[in-house]
Amino acid sequence: MEIQTGKSKRNLIIIGWLFILPAFLIRAFTTVYPIIMTFVNSLFDIRLLSGIREFVGLKNYVTVFADQKVRTSISFTVMFVLVSMVFHIFFGIILALIMNIKFNGKRFLRTIVLIPWAMPAIVIGMAAKWAFNNDYGLVNDFIRWFVPDFQLHWLINTLSARWSVIAMDLWKDLPFFSILILSGLQFISLELYEAATVDGASPIQSFFYITLPLIFRNVITLCIPFTMWRLITFDLVYSMTAGGPGEDTALIAYRITTEVYTNLNIGYGSTLAIYLFAVMVLFSIGNIRLLKKVDF
Repeated sequence: MEIQTGKSKRNLIIIGWLFILPAFLIRAFTTVYPIIMTFVNSLFDIRLLSGIREFVGLKNYVTVFADQKVRTSISFTVMFVLVSMVFHIFFGIILALIMNIKFNGKRFLRTIVLIPWAMPAIVIGMAAKWAFNNDYGLVNDFIRWFVPDFQLHWLINTLSARWSVIAMDLWKDLPFFSILILSGLQFISLELYEAATVDGASPIQSFFYITLPLIFRNVITLCIPFTMWRLITFDLVYSMTAGGPGEDTALIAYRITTEVYTNLNIGYGSTLAIYLFAVMVLFSIGNIRLLKKVDF
């Protein structure tokens, strides 16, 4: 009997693996294979226009550190990710708390809030290019109601162009972030707040001692995909500023795309992609470890 039971268990395991094998092969072909080929290409100097394919080893990896365009892209990418995520967390929690309040029209608000997130980033970028125009843009037109002589070329000046890109990214994805935070708020028992009120806790104290600890793991978990999406943002920059002025709003994902598809420099673009992939892996590992250590 024990031998038959052991064989039946092995058979079940084999059958289970056979069932997931097609999905595993598809995932390997669409994920693992491209990563391997990208790494292989990064070891070569591949220029399609010149017909060059020469093995250079780690030369591309060293060249990255001396490339001023890449340095500019990295500096803006760091700024973009950090500032955007801080605002996502801060305003996302506030918006989620507002949508969690009981009032007439709450369902309608939750519906319309998601409209920016549902719009394609390429469309938002094109609309933003018009909205931030100095002469006929919606933003300056609104400001001139209060400051009649206001003049600012938002997408021509480096600092204002960078903040404009961050603002549009926030406008697009903040609603989705807040809806996911709201889903965590729905699981907090009202009895906790009632008990805190009986004990004399103010709404602010209830937020910091009940709400925030109970949604903290949700927030940290959401930071993983949302940070990844910030790192690979391309379409918003492409349609809004095309990396300008100069290269000042060229995120690292936009730089990779430019090297591969515009300059047709496959080897160097692959090197940048591998660096970005490594950063994303390290960030994910660090975030997962943080989640294991945090226990509220």
